[in-house]
Amino acid sequence: MPSVGEIMESMEYGPATEDASAVREWLAARGSFGHFIAGRFTKPGDTFATRDPSTGEELAQVSQGSSRDVAKAVRAARRAARSWGAMSGHDRARFLYAIARTIQKRERFLSVLETLDNGKPIRESRDIDVPLVVRHFYHHAGWAELAASEFPGHTPLGVCGQIIPWNFPLLMLAWKVAPALAAGNTVVLKPAEYTPLTALAFAEICAHVGLPAGVVNIVTGDGETGAALVGSPVDKIAFTGSTEVGRGIARALAGTGRKLTLELGGKSPFVVMPDADLDAAVEGVVDSIWFNQGQVCCAGSRILVAESVAERFETLLHRRMEKLRVGPPLDKSTDIGAIVDPVQKDRILSILGAATREGAVLVGGQPQQGCFIAPGYLKNIAPANPGMRQEIFGPIATLSTFRTPDEAVDLANNTAYGLAASVWSESATVATDLAAKIRAGVVWVNCANIFDAGAPFGGVRDSGYGREGGREGMLDYLAAPAAAVVRDPAPGAISAMPNGAAGDGEGIDRTVKLYIGGAQKRPDGGASYSAQDELIPLGGRKDIRNAVEAAQGALGKWQGLGGHGRAQVLYFLAENLGLRRSEFAGFASADEVEATIRRCFFYAAHADKFDGATVSAKPGHLTHVQPEPQGVMGIIAPNGAPLAGLMSLVLPAIAMGNAVVAIPSQDQPMAALTLAQVLACSDVPGGVVNIVTGPREELGRALASHDGVNAIWQVGDGAGRTAIEQAAAQTLIPVWSPDHRDWSDANAQGRAFLRAASRTKTIWLPYGALPAGTGSSAY
Repeated sequence: MPSVGEIMESMEYGPATEDASAVREWLAARGSFGHFIAGRFTKPGDTFATRDPSTGEELAQVSQGSSRDVAKAVRAARRAARSWGAMSGHDRARFLYAIARTIQKRERFLSVLETLDNGKPIRESRDIDVPLVVRHFYHHAGWAELAASEFPGHTPLGVCGQIIPWNFPLLMLAWKVAPALAAGNTVVLKPAEYTPLTALAFAEICAHVGLPAGVVNIVTGDGETGAALVGSPVDKIAFTGSTEVGRGIARALAGTGRKLTLELGGKSPFVVMPDADLDAAVEGVVDSIWFNQGQVCCAGSRILVAESVAERFETLLHRRMEKLRVGPPLDKSTDIGAIVDPVQKDRILSILGAATREGAVLVGGQPQQGCFIAPGYLKNIAPANPGMRQEIFGPIATLSTFRTPDEAVDLANNTAYGLAASVWSESATVATDLAAKIRAGVVWVNCANIFDAGAPFGGVRDSGYGREGGREGMLDYLAAPAAAVVRDPAPGAISAMPNGAAGDGEGIDRTVKLYIGGAQKRPDGGASYSAQDELIPLGGRKDIRNAVEAAQGALGKWQGLGGHGRAQVLYFLAENLGLRRSEFAGFASADEVEATIRRCFFYAAHADKFDGATVSAKPGHLTHVQPEPQGVMGIIAPNGAPLAGLMSLVLPAIAMGNAVVAIPSQDQPMAALTLAQVLACSDVPGGVVNIVTGPREELGRALASHDGVNAIWQVGDGAGRTAIEQAAAQTLIPVWSPDHRDWSDANAQGRAFLRAASRTKTIWLPYGALPAGTGSSAY
């Protein structure tokens, strides 16, 4: 062993290994693990080994959950749900506080266990993950205490099935379990098969604090166990994992009415502008992609650097990369630990091989003995290269350049994902402009990979939907106050006929037109059907495509008006509807007409008042949660209430800055088609509202399968709803299905519609002088 003098000469690190004896004694004492169901551990069944990825050493034998185990856990959770949901928020808060305090007392033990099971460096487990776990339970103890006053009328969903990945085993558990319990739900959680041990240690904590039996249940196993949980009679599934598995879950839940949130993959851009602090940006890369082995879905793995500073940036990046230490995860001097499993290591190397075969140059990134890969990056890489398109999920970034801010935004958005982004610039104007334009659920400015229980986290597009953390995360575990449900009349059959078939003479077109892009147009197929003694245009897939394109073209102008500008348009729309009351009363009831006018006023009032919030998160950071419009929304209106039913959906959507493609009542479409004339003379820009008439189910499937649509609202049930939700599962479009109600009633409107018409973007902006010992990143 070198002497102190020799170390001072070489400045090399010596070993500083964290003591794991307490964890190993705990593992030895327990032997094989059963599941945690109804407040106690079951007898182990068929088991599999969980291993230390840095050495391959077996740590424990863990039970492989069967469908019977899952069913038993769900029954236990269902039995506990009534009493837990009825418990006062204060009493639930006491349990959550007790969990937080107990985890705090066992931080070192849990950090070592996490590192042994996952392979991440002890510094990350000890300094980042476990303190954040504590933070989540403390934060949600507060939400439990305040739930009745902050979410009046909301109720628990019931039993929540939760499936978490292996990259943040205990933190992902906290993200899901804490809000579920605070909201009054019970849970059945399946941890990743690679990393179940901290979840099982958490189960012991639940028993230790006296959490009522069945409130938390943990069933271990592989993908088959997860599939059994998805197929079980739970009220919500919350899944974090791969995009393809997320699609499968969305298909499985289609038509069931169960709530779903998905936090899926990412290929996040890391944008370095010409005026950035390059040294700080390099440290941001280290924090974002290398210190965690790249095993984080929001890692800034696509580094985009301004061409004018690219050479200097790469020099600094390469110099810093060479100093990083790859080694034993329990060594406090290790920067980069082990890949979680040989299967994952092989996958990373396969993607790197494909990337280099297509012309990319790999700098660093060499495989090492065992489950280790050195940090590296791919340069000279084309946008279509597999290394640029696929989520590598390892300590490998890509490095490419841009010339202008617009090009930076185009490159940043050139991905199917939309989880997170990091922007580096010394100009607040430049940084916030890019933050607004990059399509992602979270944007970090001059920092990277910062998380907090008070800040919503989640993505868009192939990164999923729903949010975890903050008020939004709580709302995703609560049922909104329910409206009185009434029956929506089923649509009748449609018989297609050519234009002129019922006209006054052969070849005379008597068909009312579709409304697309601000103009009345014949349907692409030239056919029509009979409804309300009129020939109604029979829209098809091409008409949907044209309407979506028109809506996309209108978004910029409509959103550019701002909330006040949109409010003026909606007030004007109400005025013009009022002038034609008697005409519309011929297509819908007088009550519907008056309700629609009132609804215009209601959503005009909210257009500039549905605000974001600056949340209390980490010191030294301005953390702003901004509602953004979904984009292009597909709306399948009820078949009954042809005017109020349609406009109760269209108005909140456009008030929030969306453009819509609406499929109106199939049997009573004339109110919607006549409405086109009012829209055109009320300063609603062409393309903001598009109306395509015809068979609801067929047109709804076309909308849900169009990747230019960002959200679907539908009122309906049965096979039609299932078909639309299955189509949306493939494109990962969120679908909201409000119950059919008396749309003329004042209670048919509300903030729930505004929330569904928007999604949050969380923007982190460091400000002020940070206290000594803190930094601008999570590390």
